[in-house]
Amino acid sequence: MSTIVLITGANRGLGKGMLERYLKLPNHTLIAANRNPDHPSSKELSKLPTAEGTKLIVIKIDAKVWQDPFDAVKTLEAQGIDHVDVVIANAGVSYTWPKVAEVKLEDIEAHMWPNAYGGVALYQAFRPLLKKSKKEPVLTNMGSTAGSLNSPLPFPNAAYGPSKSVSAWFTIKIHMEDDWLNSFSLGPGWVHTDLGDAGAIGLGADEDTQAKFMISCDDSCDGMFKVVTETSREKHGGKLVLFNGDVTPW
Repeated sequence: MSTIVLITGANRGLGKGMLERYLKLPNHTLIAANRNPDHPSSKELSKLPTAEGTKLIVIKIDAKVWQDPFDAVKTLEAQGIDHVDVVIANAGVSYTWPKVAEVKLEDIEAHMWPNAYGGVALYQAFRPLLKKSKKEPVLTNMGSTAGSLNSPLPFPNAAYGPSKSVSAWFTIKIHMEDDWLNSFSLGPGWVHTDLGDAGAIGLGADEDTQAKFMISCDDSCDGMFKVVTETSREKHGGKLVLFNGDVTPW
């Protein structure tokens, strides 16, 4: 039976990096979700190297649209997808880094929808397919130490940070409520992606700071891929797991 993996935000950055690694495994079905399958970056995915017995399905899921994951499930079931083994909720945004005294309501909401609420919709929609997995199913989302309540990072982040805190709460509760599911969050690190580089500019991080704290997309994805392919509920369930395999406090 083919192992079926869904990755959201799979047309660029970390999502694409994880997709590339999974496509190199034989006998896998990769579902690459993003908000616009007609975008050139999405169409380019069909050119990625693919192992024997592995195939790619590209589908629309906009993390800001609650109904999209439910519609995607219907489309996938019509194509013969009868279960899902791994869901990687990667889609998200980060575009402004204000202080709490300055943050705008529209920016809080714009981060909450894709980074937190969209993950709940994704979970609800794909939960029945995850439950049909013959393996221990995995639901993991891109977490961040920016949402930490124990060790908040020392720079303004009043739009993105809270959205990751909310996402963490849902991750923990899903772990508590579904004892058959391995629900945990991945900490990719501060990565040189479009999102990560924009954050570095927005926060005023100079070249020395970036060199000290930021990592390449390949290093992050290599580590996260190892975590996800070797994970278990006993080891990681309900936790925030960094790309290097370390478990860190929420």
